[in-house]
Amino acid sequence: MTEAHHEIHFESHIVDQLKQQGWLEGDYQNYDRARALYPGDVIGWIRDTQPEAWGKLCRVHGADAETTVLDRLVKTLASKTGGTLEVLRRGFSVAGAGTLAMSQPRSEDNRNETVSARYTANRLRVVRQVRYSLDNENAIDLVFFVNGLPVATVEIKTDFTQSVEAAKQQYRVDRKPKSATTGRMEPLLSFRRGAVVHFALSDSEIYMTTKLAGESTFFLPFNRGNDGAAGNPPAPEGEYPVSYFWNWILQKDNWLRIFHRFVLLERKEVENADGRVHYKESLIFPRYHQFEAVTTMMDAVREEGPGHQYLIQHSAGSGKTYTIAWTAHELIRMRKPEGEPSFESVIVVTDRTVLDAQLQEAIRQIEHQQGVVSAIDRESSSLP
Repeated sequence: MTEAHHEIHFESHIVDQLKQQGWLEGDYQNYDRARALYPGDVIGWIRDTQPEAWGKLCRVHGADAETTVLDRLVKTLASKTGGTLEVLRRGFSVAGAGTLAMSQPRSEDNRNETVSARYTANRLRVVRQVRYSLDNENAIDLVFFVNGLPVATVEIKTDFTQSVEAAKQQYRVDRKPKSATTGRMEPLLSFRRGAVVHFALSDSEIYMTTKLAGESTFFLPFNRGNDGAAGNPPAPEGEYPVSYFWNWILQKDNWLRIFHRFVLLERKEVENADGRVHYKESLIFPRYHQFEAVTTMMDAVREEGPGHQYLIQHSAGSGKTYTIAWTAHELIRMRKPEGEPSFESVIVVTDRTVLDAQLQEAIRQIEHQQGVVSAIDRESSSLP
């Protein structure tokens, strides 16, 4: 049995599992390489959820309405203030129709029927063997879309023939964000402009990166851990050690929640050798243990109510700053069935000034409403 046969079998299994959860399967021939979009879902989502805006566009642009929308979307995605994450969360503007939403986050309660209906209308699609380049026929095993926007790519290997390291190496060598032939950027693989995260997947391990940079591409583990060690525990009969990826992470509610409430754009000041300062940007996608910790705690709070204590243990360098920020944000947004907030305020106490600054920025990124986050430090506080 050939290596390709094993990978195709594994790929088919993942797609079948996703379809059972409500995902749509697409055809790579319906993918627009130049725009790095699945156009049918972009237009279908807008037409179904924003009919008034779509009607205005058709009256103004006539038969060119679809092209006008897609071209404007591409321009926003490629802009310095745009990018896939920004557009997914806050939409994009088109003359004559105002701002068009490109996704709907889940509401904390079901009182607003319009919001609930729009959330249900979100289109999650998986496409196999996507030919992404204008210069060659290279194909990425799986690409995940939300309403036509590419949010993740996956390269698959099987331990029968190759390890997850082969998938990582494939991204480094064969999935460069700039064409070696023409020097042109590959929109699907470009930082911020294209897919938000890229997964290297075998049937036993998962790694991820949010920025492809050739040989310099750095991957973080997306494994569950195995009784205190690295990797994943053995799987039950009929499952894979990485089944949690499609059974839980890619479950519709969790997948959309990750992109609306967890992914962050980190900006750090970097000083050059000559003393000049510039900003380095990084997209932060939650690692498995971070998403699990926050989700488990929120489930416990909903079931047990306030007044309990919980302990999360993080090793050095495992992302405790963001876990704290995500937890604080989830608590702020938590609602009772009648719509009242579960907590009047969330207070984060830290004795580390660096961590304090990082937390403030992380929480502000997730929660954009003015006045939600306020810092109380030693200099400005009148507290003892």
